[in-house]
Amino acid sequence: MNLFERYLTVWVFLCIVVGIALGQFLPGPFQALGRMEIAQVNLPVGLLIWVMVIPMLLKVDFGALQQVRGYWRGIGVTLFINWAVKPFSMALLGWIFIRQVFAPYLPAEQIDSYIAGLILLAAAPCTAMVFVWSRLTNGDPLFTLSQVALNDTIMVFAFAPIVALLLGLSSITVPWDTLLTSVVLYIVIPVILAQVGRLLLLRRGQAAFDAMLEKIGPWSVAALLATLVLLFAFQGRAILDQPLVIAMLAIPILIQVLFTSSLAYWLNRRVGEAHNVACPSALIGASNFFELAVAAAISLFGFQSGAALATVVGVLIEVPVMLLVVYTVNHSKGWYERG
Repeated sequence: MNLFERYLTVWVFLCIVVGIALGQFLPGPFQALGRMEIAQVNLPVGLLIWVMVIPMLLKVDFGALQQVRGYWRGIGVTLFINWAVKPFSMALLGWIFIRQVFAPYLPAEQIDSYIAGLILLAAAPCTAMVFVWSRLTNGDPLFTLSQVALNDTIMVFAFAPIVALLLGLSSITVPWDTLLTSVVLYIVIPVILAQVGRLLLLRRGQAAFDAMLEKIGPWSVAALLATLVLLFAFQGRAILDQPLVIAMLAIPILIQVLFTSSLAYWLNRRVGEAHNVACPSALIGASNFFELAVAAAISLFGFQSGAALATVVGVLIEVPVMLLVVYTVNHSKGWYERG
């Protein structure tokens, strides 16, 4: 892991401090940025999300879909977790913790928005960071690449219907046109641009491709941090008024990560999949494409919404929780292979 990936939680905490401070002392410029919208899409955030996501999507080789058959058991487990378990379990956890357990301590007008943010987070499987987690567990790189390519393909078609279904079941109204616009802007167009760019770069040779990835990598980092500063500038007053809201949002996310990763790991063992496939399968099943979730939350509910804050909490706890999962699967290899 590079310096940024290893200390992601630290950078997010710093963004919280900087964003809140700037939002309180310089509200004018941030309000002006918040008003820069077309069709409910905030232009500065849209640009930042593209800069954040496209370098990550350059790493995805859709040619790896040809490898899916060779890993059909691990692929099947991960798809089941990502699309049949994870979004629905998060909707249930959101109902239990946000609408029931913590409801007396949360602003009533934001409860639906918090649940929506949790659903958006769970409905977007991880795309980029999962390569890091897979390396840390000596995971099979071909499985990881083929699974990510397959998830990205499915996400184009399944993200909007699943989000709309779960929000509807949670009695949260969401405009379909805005949801579909988010899918096109933050999934379809970046995937197309990244694949065209990948093709053009690879024509110049693998060395040129690797050099370009290394060069534009910091762009993703800078865009993510800038987006977080913007979000916390708008969320500053709500956080200062109720500082425990972040901890309350983190609890269902933490439970869901541990539940889905454990279930995926156990299911792979039950179907007889190799350990170096089970590890990335569990990690892909647990982690999130939080960049997409943040962008969709802002488009659907706005900068100051509970949904945007809930998705950012996912960023906050991503690294420490996933490193815990990495540690667990690495140190349970003996138990796994005895099965």
